[in-house]
Amino acid sequence: MNEVQDEIIKEFAPFGDNLLDKYIYLVELGKKFVPLDARYKNDQTLIRGCQLTTWFRPTFENGIIFFHADSSSVLVRGAISLLIRVLSGQKPEDVKKIDLYFIEKSGLRDIYSLIRANSLWKIENLMRQAAASYEKKYI
Repeated sequence: MNEVQDEIIKEFAPFGDNLLDKYIYLVELGKKFVPLDARYKNDQTLIRGCQLTTWFRPTFENGIIFFHADSSSVLVRGAISLLIRVLSGQKPEDVKKIDLYFIEKSGLRDIYSLIRANSLWKIENLMRQAAASYEKKYI
């Protein structure tokens, strides 16, 4: 997972302190992100308390957790794609304990307003909670 985080940091490095370029790159990632299947966009997967409409759906197969999500905001979708890239396909215990340092080191934290940062924080917490839940079920 750290290797993936390091790749993301390298992807953002050419932008330096240019927040607009980072913003544009996140929007591009959001446009390329495969959306959550419409049948999973429902009340059970809707994240409550987010300013933007955002859905989250974890699945678990053979000891590995997978994350699926989507948002009405292409910017949030871009950030979600990065979280999924780092955390999906991992063992639950690894998801629970990882330090997501790429958010700070890539400058992503600087891009988000308080509202969007709250959405990102909620999704990160939901991913960790899902990992903890699956870990308890299958240990």
